[in-house]
Amino acid sequence: MGATIYDIARHAGVSKSTVSRVLNNQANISEDSKKRVLDAIEALQYRPSKLARALTSSGFDAIMVISNRPTKTTAGNPFFSEIIHSISAIAEDENFDLILQTSRNTDDELDKCITKIKEKMIKGIIMLSSPADESFFEKLDPYNIPIVVTGKIDGNYTNVYSVDTDNFKDSYELTNLLIQHGHTNIACLHAPLNYHVSIDRLAGYRSCLFDHNLDIRRDWILDSGYTAEDAYNAANQLLSHPDRPTAIFATDDLKVLSIYKVAADHELSIPQDLSIVGYNDRVVSTFLSPPLTAIDIPTKRLGQTATELLFQLIQQRGAQNKNTIIDTKLISGASIIRLNA
Repeated sequence: MGATIYDIARHAGVSKSTVSRVLNNQANISEDSKKRVLDAIEALQYRPSKLARALTSSGFDAIMVISNRPTKTTAGNPFFSEIIHSISAIAEDENFDLILQTSRNTDDELDKCITKIKEKMIKGIIMLSSPADESFFEKLDPYNIPIVVTGKIDGNYTNVYSVDTDNFKDSYELTNLLIQHGHTNIACLHAPLNYHVSIDRLAGYRSCLFDHNLDIRRDWILDSGYTAEDAYNAANQLLSHPDRPTAIFATDDLKVLSIYKVAADHELSIPQDLSIVGYNDRVVSTFLSPPLTAIDIPTKRLGQTATELLFQLIQQRGAQNKNTIIDTKLISGASIIRLNA
């Protein structure tokens, strides 16, 4: 069993309250007493109990990570595992615990957040998804706990901050690249429009077609769901039609994988028969042939930036920007072919 505050007091020859004042950096302690307490702490290898510190101060040194998504949409998704790893590394450096919150639904998640805030179990929250319905933020904002979202925020909140990439611009750029290669028949497989990221990526695609006076065909814009089965069925529906597009913009790696699989099933060659652009996941991309032309999302940097911002807010280190945009880059693969004029 480790040393206690009473052991420190006996070893240093001081009262328990003096040890407590030293541990909490309080004033009115003589230099001699402070030195004896610090020497005793070192000699006895004392490590203060997080539980005891939480009960006698401002609460637990912990942050909470929530996805605000159904479990079926995050299971097996490398984005979430990579970003959680980057968050946990910084939390460990700050000597904070990380609580990964799972819930049955949004109401359940909100109740759990409020309970942990009231019980002083957490000092900040990182949300890995940005829902289009921002009532979650509206209800949490009055509790005055910092919340950093890796996604877009539309509303004006006191305690909610955003770290994101420019999804509209990136999708516009990918669609424009296909047009520059001579493609005019361009389809889109997108995720459900429950989150800002899905809305913005679809909007970028549609805006680019509109700016180039190209048809925006509803039958070529398919909600491909969250699961591999839904994505496969949508891609199969698109590529089974005799009037199929020459190119497809996919809004995430699950959609990309489904297109590659369906193209192979239909004996379509990429890019000779079908050009594809999308968003890059480095793990998934290593298995794609030909390599995908894609926007590379810096997942690790997103997680690091969001976590560093959260700790700046927790430690009240000056005013912080409400919205931070992380730069992305285009990776040129071999999934696009230039059509003959």
